[in-house]
Amino acid sequence: MSDITTPRERAITSYLPDMPLVIWMVLLAIGMGFYSGMSAPEVIRVFNTGFGSALGEFALILLPSFALAAALSRQSSTPAKGLAAAMSPIAGAGMICPDTAYAALSPIAGRQKLDVAFGSYAGFKLLFPAGPLIVATGLSVTDPMLPVYGLVLLVPVWLAGSLWARSINAVPAMSAENISAPVNLQSFRPLTPFAVLALLLLTGAAIDLTNTPVLDFLTLPKGALLVAATLAMFDCPSAHRRTCLESAVRRTGSLLLVIGAATAFGAILIQVISVSALFPSGTGLMGVLSLFALSTLFKLAQGSSMATFAAVAPVAAPLVTSSNISNVAAVFAICLGSFIAILPNDSFYWLVRRDALSEADSDGRAIWVLTGGAIAQALTGLILIGTATVAGLI
Repeated sequence: MSDITTPRERAITSYLPDMPLVIWMVLLAIGMGFYSGMSAPEVIRVFNTGFGSALGEFALILLPSFALAAALSRQSSTPAKGLAAAMSPIAGAGMICPDTAYAALSPIAGRQKLDVAFGSYAGFKLLFPAGPLIVATGLSVTDPMLPVYGLVLLVPVWLAGSLWARSINAVPAMSAENISAPVNLQSFRPLTPFAVLALLLLTGAAIDLTNTPVLDFLTLPKGALLVAATLAMFDCPSAHRRTCLESAVRRTGSLLLVIGAATAFGAILIQVISVSALFPSGTGLMGVLSLFALSTLFKLAQGSSMATFAAVAPVAAPLVTSSNISNVAAVFAICLGSFIAILPNDSFYWLVRRDALSEADSDGRAIWVLTGGAIAQALTGLILIGTATVAGLI
């Protein structure tokens, strides 16, 4: 979900009535409740309990995350040309939007625009405080090693997208104007909030601060995000701070509605369908593949990666809780499923199509480049997570 608007394209569900995802989830939840034989008061009770079960936690994550993203988008300092690709995963995660990260870095990326695109996409899906934190909150997972697993996955997954682009000759050849300018220390200024965020999270993982509640809060993801957002806001021009905060409130409000509806849908779903029906083996590789497929279906149906994170995790939470799937595997199976695919119903497609792929001779070629790369990234990550699950490493 982003503030960037693009032409509306036909989605997979375009043959159905044209309604937002949140409306579908509300109607399906109520319909499933009555179909299963629940009374009207019971349907309302379960829906109400599910709707509000995690909104407070999500508000504590999304408000500072979107404030951080808005402040970073108004930074006056610009990374050096040579840092554009290297910073793209961090920007994708920190700005909580691959679209915004790509738009900020592509003007200085030269021939590496597709590297920036796949890096922004991978960072948003795999790094804190974006995909893994949002999904983990929806699943009620608090493993302090999640940021580390995301970093481990990032490099091979990002590389898979970049190698795909080169294998089909989508990256332009080196030319004189593509040579990077020297890197200076000012180029690293936008990274300061992320460095502080990482330091606080590492401190929280290494030291038990439960006896000092304020420090304990500030070294948890929610508190560390608040500190990082505050730093970014102070570095933002004062005239823009109110605008940044209002943008954060708008984006958070719309997502909280999606999350509430998805959580209510999940609460009723688990009353209607048994866990064994959705997770045949209840654990292991089949559970990972089931979550990957569920996330893929949501992504293909409505395009938005953020809405996919917001909707899938609350739906899957009661299923994961009732099974023996590894928490880490569950989080990243959902994140990796959301990679598939970068299609015309995704705003990111149009942004990259009109910039890095402006010379592509057809939309088919652009889809081949972007969707092929996204699938390569998803399958690379899935193979790594699946292997680790089978080997008992996670």
